[in-house]
Amino acid sequence: MLKRSQGFSLVELIITVALLALLLGMAVPSFSVWIRNAKVRTVAESLQLGARVAQSEAVSRYRQVVYFRTNLSNCGPATTADAEGRFWVVRALPQIAGGNPETLQCGTVSDVSSGVTVTGPTVLCFNSAGRLVANAAPNVGGATCTLDASGTSSFDISSNTSTADDRPMRVLVTLSGSVRMCDPAKTLSATQPDGCPA
Repeated sequence: MLKRSQGFSLVELIITVALLALLLGMAVPSFSVWIRNAKVRTVAESLQLGARVAQSEAVSRYRQVVYFRTNLSNCGPATTADAEGRFWVVRALPQIAGGNPETLQCGTVSDVSSGVTVTGPTVLCFNSAGRLVANAAPNVGGATCTLDASGTSSFDISSNTSTADDRPMRVLVTLSGSVRMCDPAKTLSATQPDGCPA
C-alpha cells in the first residue's frame, strides 16, 4: 500500500501567506493609531500623577509645594523649570526665609513617548490646603506660578501626527485643588463622565 504524504501544497502555502499579508495590512493602520493614543494617555497620566503628588505633599507637609517641568533628569536642587521639559519635579519650598527647598519626587513626562506635544503651565504652586496659588518667586530658575483667570490650569496633550482617529487628552487642575484627566473632544455630562467641562 502506498502512503500519501501529509502537508501543505505550494498553492495552499501561497494562499495562506497572501491572506496573512492582507489581514496584517488591514491591522497596521489601526494599530499605529492605538500606539499614538497610548503614548498621549501615558504622558497625560504622568502629568496628572505629578500634580497629585505635589498637592498631597503640600497638604501633608503643611507648606507650599512647587510642581514643574524640566529637561534635567538628575532631580537635584539646581534643577530648573523648562516649558518643553520631559521630566517633572515636586519641590517643597522652605518654611522659613533662607531655608533650602527640598526635592520630594521626580518623574518622567515624555521620555519614552516621543511624538507627543504638551502645552500648558511650566510651574504650578500648591498651598498647604492643596489649592493652586500664585508665587512670583518659587525658586525654579526664573519661572513663576500664575493663576489663570478661569481658575483652572490645564495641560493639553496631543500627538504630533494628528489624524481624525487620534484622541488628545487634557489634565485639569482647578483653583479648588481638583486634579483630573478628561477628553477634550467630549463635554462633561451624565452620559460622558470622561468629558471636559464646557
